[in-house]
Amino acid sequence: MHFSNFIICILYIIHQLFMRSVDQLNPKEYIIVKGAKVNNLKDVDVSIPRNSFVVITGVSGSGKSSLAFDTLFAEGQRMYVESLSSYARQFLGRMEKPEVEYIRGVCPAIAVEQKVSTKNPRSTVGTTTEIYDYLKLLFARVGKTYSPISGEIVSKSSVTDIVNYIYTFGESTRFIISCPLRIPEGREPKIALNLLLQQGFTRVIADGQIVYIEELVESIEKGDKIDFEALEMLIDRNAVKKEDEENQFRIADSVQTALFEGVGECRIEIIQKGKKKISTTFSDKFEADGVIFEEPSVNLFSFNNPYGACKTCEGFGKVLGIDPDLVIPDKSLSVIDDAIMPWRTETMKKWIKPLTDNAHENGFPIFRSYNELSDDEKDILWNGKGKFKGINKFFDHLASKTHKIQYRVMLSRYRGRTVCPDCHGSRLRKDASYVKINGKSIVDVVLMPIEESSIFFNQIELNKHEHKIADRLLAEIKNRLQYMNKVGLGYLTLNRLTSTLSGGEYQRIKLATSLGSALVGSMYILDEPSIGLHPRDTQNLIVVLKELQRLGNTVIVVEHEEEVMRAADEIIDIGPDAGSYGGHLQFQGSIEEAIATPDVSHTTRYLSGLSSIPTPETRRTWNEYIEVIGAKENNLQNINVKFPLGVITCITGVSGSGKSTLVKKCLTPALNRALGNHTDEKAKIDRIDGNISSITKVEFVDQNPIGKSSRSNPVTYVKAYDPIRELFSKLPLSTNRGYKPAFFSFNVDGGRCETCQGEGTAKIEMQFMADIFLPCESCGGKRFKNEILEAKYNDKSISDILELSVDEAIEFFAGQKKIIQRLQPLLDVGLGYIQLGQSSNTLSGGEAQRVKLASFLAKGTLKESERVLFVFDEPTTGLHFQDIDKLMKAINALIDKGHTAIIIEHNVEVIKTADWMIDIGPEGGKNGGDIVFEGTPDEIIKTKNGFTAGYLKAAMETK
Repeated sequence: MHFSNFIICILYIIHQLFMRSVDQLNPKEYIIVKGAKVNNLKDVDVSIPRNSFVVITGVSGSGKSSLAFDTLFAEGQRMYVESLSSYARQFLGRMEKPEVEYIRGVCPAIAVEQKVSTKNPRSTVGTTTEIYDYLKLLFARVGKTYSPISGEIVSKSSVTDIVNYIYTFGESTRFIISCPLRIPEGREPKIALNLLLQQGFTRVIADGQIVYIEELVESIEKGDKIDFEALEMLIDRNAVKKEDEENQFRIADSVQTALFEGVGECRIEIIQKGKKKISTTFSDKFEADGVIFEEPSVNLFSFNNPYGACKTCEGFGKVLGIDPDLVIPDKSLSVIDDAIMPWRTETMKKWIKPLTDNAHENGFPIFRSYNELSDDEKDILWNGKGKFKGINKFFDHLASKTHKIQYRVMLSRYRGRTVCPDCHGSRLRKDASYVKINGKSIVDVVLMPIEESSIFFNQIELNKHEHKIADRLLAEIKNRLQYMNKVGLGYLTLNRLTSTLSGGEYQRIKLATSLGSALVGSMYILDEPSIGLHPRDTQNLIVVLKELQRLGNTVIVVEHEEEVMRAADEIIDIGPDAGSYGGHLQFQGSIEEAIATPDVSHTTRYLSGLSSIPTPETRRTWNEYIEVIGAKENNLQNINVKFPLGVITCITGVSGSGKSTLVKKCLTPALNRALGNHTDEKAKIDRIDGNISSITKVEFVDQNPIGKSSRSNPVTYVKAYDPIRELFSKLPLSTNRGYKPAFFSFNVDGGRCETCQGEGTAKIEMQFMADIFLPCESCGGKRFKNEILEAKYNDKSISDILELSVDEAIEFFAGQKKIIQRLQPLLDVGLGYIQLGQSSNTLSGGEAQRVKLASFLAKGTLKESERVLFVFDEPTTGLHFQDIDKLMKAINALIDKGHTAIIIEHNVEVIKTADWMIDIGPEGGKNGGDIVFEGTPDEIIKTKNGFTAGYLKAAMETK
């Protein structure tokens, strides 16, 4: 140990020995927790300095979340409810107070978790961050409407505007105020003119000449033909008198009369000596080029409002229509090579014949692949030209024949969720895009990557009047866009659906929104905000967290990322191990103190370099592979990628580079289709090639919950509950009473509590905050009827069994081979701490993913003959260094059985253990989507390609 580390170690020990008891600390300076016993916490005392940046770490299941969320946040939420109305307080008695001696100095608490909590199909990044609300106001207040016909600005004139126009001319300038003569429909011209006389109007203008109305009436009586549409009614003749206030009122009154009588139209003719007459028409209608436009308003830009939503898709952006990807599945084919799927049969070839026979006349290249066709040529193919009707007309023909079943079947074969043809996915009515600021409509802005829209708003040019209106709005928009860039989400668009975001992306969006709101004096509790971030972007995240602290907040982060720990003011390490073996405060102090005391915990051992995840001495080689050719989904740049079989492959790259798109939207659906598995997803690739027959199926192991029902849990998912129920049904009491295995199930009627239907909890819907789950009043959270609970195995009822951790259950069921075989894989993937009956909705994304992995590791789940391609989406979510080692051993066990693993990952500790890696980039969004590197980790660190190489080299050299 270096001398400096020795000194720090001595100081840390002295600090621990003489540190004041939490009872002596000032709650104005510290958040004090005394005797926390929530879940597995063992009487923990901890003090967190206010306005500090604190990382709570420890192995998975050690009690980090119990301290951060179930203790600190739960108390903050309970105190918040207590401050609300009597309606809210009626639930307070039923809200369980955290099991703790006391908590002092708690600030208003805000939890930012990984779960994407919204299911609203209209919720977008723009609405979630509130940026879209400011955009609507900005475009409604300072946006200018441009006519799509002439490109001219659409405007309307008020009485003041017209009067001001007249007064731009010199003193004593004469002018005439007139308006079109309107004869009401169905009324005789003579009667209409007489009515005008009665109203006081006496003259009209015909061919530039002033004519009295009486003369016009006489002409009608004589039978003369008169073009009434060419006539104008003279309202007033006057001269500019700038100092005469009464004259000004008269002019304004005349203009108003002209607008009324002319149904919104007024004409001013300026007569100047020695000059040509100037005739100008004004309108109080918002129109141009003969079209009346909608005036900009907030609702015009709202797709959540019927007024602003596209009428075709009702604001969803997609409709059920003919899917081009189903009509032309292989875009590398030409028209002559039967690229159009429905026209491949002999009967339907008559539709393409006019195009192929007259291709030279239409100038259509029938031998060129669909991919290479220009937009105009594709338009001919879809909408027709000359004798060729086009694909759209073909489907219109099928729709007209739906009384015949064969046509209905054919139509259904090519239907799918497609981008709305009217709004092109923007969700807004078409005329909303006519309103622009600096040449960009709100549709253009929401479809830009955030990094581009941020540049646009920073360079926006407005006049003095517009600045007065827009400055506050622009400040809010620029501020929020800046934070979105800082948290590494510059590649997203504001139009992106929230439901398509990963847990890490959603959490960082909520973090950016919190920063934009500029709250102070709060306690922010974040659950692994670094998830989904490349090491390059982690530093930007740290800057954002520090900014949140600088505003005057206490930032508490549950985290395993080393860079975040090194940036924290204080590290709180809970352990030493998981479940019942955890729950102790192992370490609290600075990063320097943690490195100087390496033997205190698993965390300090890894931070100091005493422990590390080993780099394999040799890497597996491969011969067989699956190749994706021409991947073009999202930002992928028409790339060809080989995925080796029988090895571990890591897909790496910065956030938004295209990793998930390549694997989840190209490889997985294409391979499933090639294997004959039904899937609604379509891969935007040319084709898939390679040793496809070597794979029997694809298993996508993601972070979604392990079941749709809240009753689903780990013990049922790994099928260990079946032998447990069988065991309980054979107990003497069960035999005497006739209890079958189904009586010990909480999914079917029989033995379960019917009040909560086996859930053990009742949901209370709160109108003002998140729903609250409380223990069932009938069974007390036991899930079963009392008579069922009387059946006991080794003094434990079926309810007691469900409350055991995996570690405890393996010890409890020693000798029961069937049960142990099913539970052991949960222990192998580092989930020994979770309860058997723990509800699936309480598991984190990483835990859910490892439960799925455990189900495949269980004996008998996979047949010996099966060769499965496993896809893992960031499996290190929620994993400590210690747990990553266990996870990689479990994945390697699958590879040793002949399977294949493809891992989408940012964690360099996992990347360095891979046999092969594919680095996508170089940047995110439109600047990504290319292959930066393909090869082994040992090869990439010798190059300088991409951002991953440098971080991987540092990890492989130092540990």
